[in-house]
Amino acid sequence: MIPRGGGTKSDWGNPPARADVILSTLKLNRIIEHAWADLTVTVEAGCTVAALQKTLAEHGQRLALDPLWPEQATIGGILATNDSGALRLRYGALRDLIIGVTLALADGTLAESGGKVVKNVAGYDLPKLATGSLGTLGVITRAVFRLHPLPRNSRTLTIPVADASAAERLMLTIQGTRLAHVALQARLGEDSLVDVLLEGTEAGIASQEATIRGFAQVTVGTPEVWSARQELWPPPADAVVAKFSTLPDRIARTIDAVRSASTNWSAVVQATGIGYVRLNGDLQALRAGLEREGGSLVILTKSSLDAWGSVGDTLPLMRALKQQLDPKGTLNPGRFAGGI
Repeated sequence: MIPRGGGTKSDWGNPPARADVILSTLKLNRIIEHAWADLTVTVEAGCTVAALQKTLAEHGQRLALDPLWPEQATIGGILATNDSGALRLRYGALRDLIIGVTLALADGTLAESGGKVVKNVAGYDLPKLATGSLGTLGVITRAVFRLHPLPRNSRTLTIPVADASAAERLMLTIQGTRLAHVALQARLGEDSLVDVLLEGTEAGIASQEATIRGFAQVTVGTPEVWSARQELWPPPADAVVAKFSTLPDRIARTIDAVRSASTNWSAVVQATGIGYVRLNGDLQALRAGLEREGGSLVILTKSSLDAWGSVGDTLPLMRALKQQLDPKGTLNPGRFAGGI
């Protein structure tokens, strides 16, 4: 049985070993409760991210993340794939924002964990376990998130740089300041650009912009730059889109490896060291090099290669969890790492 939300990330992970039934969550699309005074929301899995954000904005609040294709992507889908964007630099990833979840297990049992308050530490941390599990442990039916206020003002600054090395140096410089920037990314390829997102009062933004102008040539950009990773899709027939992780001070080295492995590439890299790259060429050699340095390369589009690569010594634990929650291998069989 294959759980499906908006279908925006149906290529992520390995193809399922078997697919008899597709279970759509699109009719589970209600916002159950927006406790705006407590900065929490309870929402069903089939609600799109854009629809949720529109409702939250009526009370001056937001779910502080920027996943891919928010108009189509559902809450259950972004949780199952752990899809966070550049805002994670300031607000954390999905695992930091989710505080409760309800799962339908393979035998029909409804498992619930977490609650409606931000400080909730009782019981097994099922919300974090379900996040990124690609629907292999249970079908997410609803989730509870903590929220943040919408910013009064925001401004995107774009800085041209010579290459990936210059982009890395600039991002590390910005990270080393006392700036309260919200997001920071590099767009690399034919041209190299670094984008900074500032939020807050006009006076605060102006002061931070002046600081950045003190060491970089700045132009005022547009909010659309924060959707740049979407432009990597769809890749040409001879290329794939992949997600890599590396240390922030190894971004340039990673891009050098991408350039050596591929004849045609472009990338969007966040200051956290998480990057999205469209490339062709020797993916196995690139993955091996990243893994030797503690990084990873996960293929996000159709490919003859395993999507995940090495998962180290965590595979026995993941298999034990799968056996506990889905002993017959009913949910998305074979799609996760290690054939889970």
